[in-house]
Amino acid sequence: MGNMKIKAKEKNGVVSAKVLATHDMLTYDQAKAKGTDANFITHITAKVGDKVVYDVSTSQFWSKNPQFKFKFKGAKKGDKLEVTWTDLSGKTVTESKKIK
Repeated sequence: MGNMKIKAKEKNGVVSAKVLATHDMLTYDQAKAKGTDANFITHITAKVGDKVVYDVSTSQFWSKNPQFKFKFKGAKKGDKLEVTWTDLSGKTVTESKKIK
C-alpha cells in the first residue's frame, strides 16, 4: 500500500495529469466491520518546483485505489511534477514524474 502512478503531458501550454494512488481507503464503516481503524487519503498536493498546481482535501468517500485527473498551466516538457498524499494515519507518500 502506498505508491502512485503518475502521467503528465503538456500540450499547447496546458499540462494534463493523471494519477493512480494505491490505497485501501478504509471508511469508518468498513474499518468497524473489519475490527480495525479507518484510514483513507485526506489531502493531496501537486507541485512543479515550488509552485502548487493542485491542492485538495479528500474524504472517506473516494474508492479504493483512487484515480484522479487535473490540468494546469505554467509548466513545460521536462519539468518535474511532484504529487504528495497524506492519509488519516499521518502517512505521507511523495512521487514525481517528468512532464512529457
